[in-house]
Amino acid sequence: MNQLNPEIQNSRTGGKLNASVALVTGGSRGIGLGIAKELAKAGFNIAINGVRKPELVEPALEELRSCGVEAIYIRGDVSDRHDRQHLYEQVIAHFEKLNVLVNNAGIAPRVRMDILEATEEIYDEVLDTNLRGPYFLTQLFANQMVKQKKADPDFPCCIINVSSISATVASTNRGEYCLSKAGISMATKLWAARLGEFNIPAYEIQPGLVHTDMTAGVKEKYDRLLEEGICLLKRWGQPEDIGKVAAAMALGYLPYSTGQTVVVDGGMTLPRL
Repeated sequence: MNQLNPEIQNSRTGGKLNASVALVTGGSRGIGLGIAKELAKAGFNIAINGVRKPELVEPALEELRSCGVEAIYIRGDVSDRHDRQHLYEQVIAHFEKLNVLVNNAGIAPRVRMDILEATEEIYDEVLDTNLRGPYFLTQLFANQMVKQKKADPDFPCCIINVSSISATVASTNRGEYCLSKAGISMATKLWAARLGEFNIPAYEIQPGLVHTDMTAGVKEKYDRLLEEGICLLKRWGQPEDIGKVAAAMALGYLPYSTGQTVVVDGGMTLPRL
C-alpha cells in the first residue's frame, strides 16, 4: 500500500479490514459529521475531509472510531483542483477502494446580499465550493467506481449529494447559494443517468432547517417560526436525521431509486392550504 501523506490523521485500531468505505466531505462537524456517524454505526470505515487543522478534528475522529471502525481525516479544500486530486489519491492509497462518496461540503455566502447588489467575488466563492468542487470530485471517484464495477459487478457503491431545500425555495438575499444547490440537484440526475449502465446509483438529500453551527446565527428567528408552524414537525432537524437517510442509501435500501431526491425538512416545503 502507498505511503500515506503525513497530513492524514489515521488510526487502524479496531478498523474493519474488509469493510465498505465512505468518504464524507465536510465530515468533521454539522451535517457531515452526522452522516459520518450514522455510516460508522452501520460498519463503514470512514474518511472525512475538511479545511480545519487536524488537531481540531481529532475529537470527531475519536467519536467515529468508538464505533469500531477506521476513521481518517484528509485536509483539503474541495474548491481547489489540486486538493481534490490529493483527496482522491489519498483515499485510494489508504483504503484501495471507495464504496460511498458523500458530497456534503458547502459554504454559505460570507455576506448575504440582495441579488440586485450581489458581488461576483462571493458568487464565485460559493459556486466553486458548492458546485464545481463536488462535480469534479465526483468525476474522479465515479471513474474509480466504474473500474471497481468492471472488475467486480457486485461491488457495492453509490454517490450521495447533499444539497438543500434552497435548490427549489428562492431566497433573494443569497441567490448564489440557491443556484449552487439547484446545480447539485441537476448534477445528481446527470450522474445517475451516466452511471446507470454500471449499476451505480446517485442520490440527493435536501435538508431543511438543521441545527448546526452554520445555522446558529439564525436560531432565534427560526425558533420563533418553528413555534408558529413553519414546519409540520415543530422542531429543528438534527444532523443525525440527515445521516439516517444517507445510511439507508449507502446500505442499498433504495436500490431502484437512482437519481431521486429525499427531502428531509420536517414538512417545511409541503404545500398547504
